[in-house]
Amino acid sequence: MTLEDNATISGAMAHAIAHHQAGRLSQASETYRQVLVSNPGHFDALHLLGVVALQEGRRQEAVQLIGSAIALNPNDLNALQNLAIAYQAAGERDQALATFRRVVELRPDSPEAHNNLASILKESGRADDAVEHYQTAISLNPEFAEAHFNLARTLESMGRTAEALSGYQEALSLKPDLADAHYFLGSILQRQGMLEDAVECYQSALAANPEYVEARWALAMAKLALVFGAGDDPAEFRLAFSDALAELDQWFQGSRVNEGYKAVGSQGPFYIAYQEEQNRTVLERYGELCVRLMGAWREQQRFVPPPPRADDGKIHVGIVSAYLRDHSVWHAFVKGWFRHLDADRFALRVFLTGKARDDETAYAQQHSVQFVQAVTGLSQLTNEIISQELDVIIYPELGMDPMTMKLASMRLAPVQMVAWGHPETSGLPTIDYYLSADAFEPQGAQDTYTERLAALPNLGCCYQALEVPDATFDPTLFGIDPAATLFVCPGTPFKYAPRRDRIFVEIAKRLERCQFLFFDYDQENLSEKLKQRLDVAFDEAGLYADEFVVFLPWQSRADFYALLRRADVFLDTIGFSGFNTAMQAVECGLPIVTRAGRFMRGRFAAAILERMGLTEFVAQTDEAYVELAIGLGRDAEARRRVHERIVSAREVLFDDVVPVRALEKLLAEVVASRVSS
Repeated sequence: MTLEDNATISGAMAHAIAHHQAGRLSQASETYRQVLVSNPGHFDALHLLGVVALQEGRRQEAVQLIGSAIALNPNDLNALQNLAIAYQAAGERDQALATFRRVVELRPDSPEAHNNLASILKESGRADDAVEHYQTAISLNPEFAEAHFNLARTLESMGRTAEALSGYQEALSLKPDLADAHYFLGSILQRQGMLEDAVECYQSALAANPEYVEARWALAMAKLALVFGAGDDPAEFRLAFSDALAELDQWFQGSRVNEGYKAVGSQGPFYIAYQEEQNRTVLERYGELCVRLMGAWREQQRFVPPPPRADDGKIHVGIVSAYLRDHSVWHAFVKGWFRHLDADRFALRVFLTGKARDDETAYAQQHSVQFVQAVTGLSQLTNEIISQELDVIIYPELGMDPMTMKLASMRLAPVQMVAWGHPETSGLPTIDYYLSADAFEPQGAQDTYTERLAALPNLGCCYQALEVPDATFDPTLFGIDPAATLFVCPGTPFKYAPRRDRIFVEIAKRLERCQFLFFDYDQENLSEKLKQRLDVAFDEAGLYADEFVVFLPWQSRADFYALLRRADVFLDTIGFSGFNTAMQAVECGLPIVTRAGRFMRGRFAAAILERMGLTEFVAQTDEAYVELAIGLGRDAEARRRVHERIVSAREVLFDDVVPVRALEKLLAEVVASRVSS
């Protein structure tokens, strides 16, 4: 239909805008198009039709339409702002950044303009610049609650937790019904072990927005304590979590299932692994819920299958992780894959879900045939993975990174595997194999996994000794008694179970002059809970914890190695052993005392010692653990002999390519089996 005159066009635009404001997007779109038939250069029709396209998810069309409007009026602020948002939604960050900058140039006194520019700067990894513009927005309008919230989110991402906490509280003082601020404030409090306060925040978020799926999800996850306080019963927390998970599954019915993907991976039952209990049943229920919600999301997306990939004779393996950098997961086993997998037979395609990069990331990129990082959004990354037609996907860990959990909850390759970066079954029916090690697994271990257990030979990895610069450790700087027997206790607070606090007391009672060196965690409240528990345990025995327990600041790697060389005995955590820290102790020749746990996650140090032939330092009971620690603590000559044995035997632990060859064999077999079936 052609509109005959300006009055008719004006009337049509009024009708279109009314439809638009009422949310009747199809009617608005049709009328805007009628106006453009009569007047192809109508600025408002082009601009607002582009806004409709943006609202309906047609991002490239939105860019084109709003861009055409801008060509007619280059300085229209509303159109420029919407064009920048369209660029951002389309993943065109450079264009979005340039356009947001243009808006700020035209309106330097606009707090909204600075807030929007800051958002794309943060998304582009320029957090410091983002903070500056958020602060400018707040200085221009101190009551701009959203800018306070956005600044807090950025500060939190930079590790400036205390400032973020204050920012969320300021945002809520200005806008008490800001659901996102309640939610993210709750997540900080939860990470600090303040579960009751966190639950209150999540409930406030749901009061402001009853359909806030991430807050409803977090409310269930908050049933699990990170670090138990004195008198806490871990069994009560497990039961509460199991009940909450059942309620959560029921909550995600009807239309809510379509929004559930937002919650998957946002938080998870990560800390349940630190309880030495069989977790398969509860994690299987959790995994089935994740798969159900991500399956609903994938059906909505309707990804188009790619054309068949040309056969190059190689097995194409996708590595999906946020931790291809100087990180415990990378050093433990992933780097060995990149160093030694046969490049003539296997093509490694990397999908890095995190933004952090370092020299180890560059190494991974150099040793892969494809390297994808910082793809914008779940949809784009999922499509990128599907388009590669991978034969196998390996997730080095599941449970630590939100994006990998979302991806792993879908079937994106014919064969999908997870390794022991987080040493617990994923519970996901979409994961076929769990990559572990012969040396880690007790008898009957398959029963603890929903996946098929693939135990690679020896330690299951090709570990490379770290290159660490020399440093010195002066115990007097930290109030340590240099004449005391020094026990290094390297675990994070959540690795220490309350029922084993008495172990430190028993050792102290019998040795008298000894000190246990713990480390302050970055979430100070968690370390404080552990300190309080130890205070109670020592007090009940008539001892002063302050005489025996020292909490050191978190150490750099060089300083930690210097401490390991100066200390007398390494006390491994019981129930959830340390792999990287135990290997580092071996590198420094420090005697280790450990206990063989019930599950793989409690057997890393035991496997390391057994591999070196030092099985006598692997206790089978808590009482035997205490006796071993006391025996080494009392006898300097025994420690010297153990040090020499470690130094002479440790080469067997490093650069072991046998597990990599076994992984190659497994990959070839599972791909061949799929082809022949």
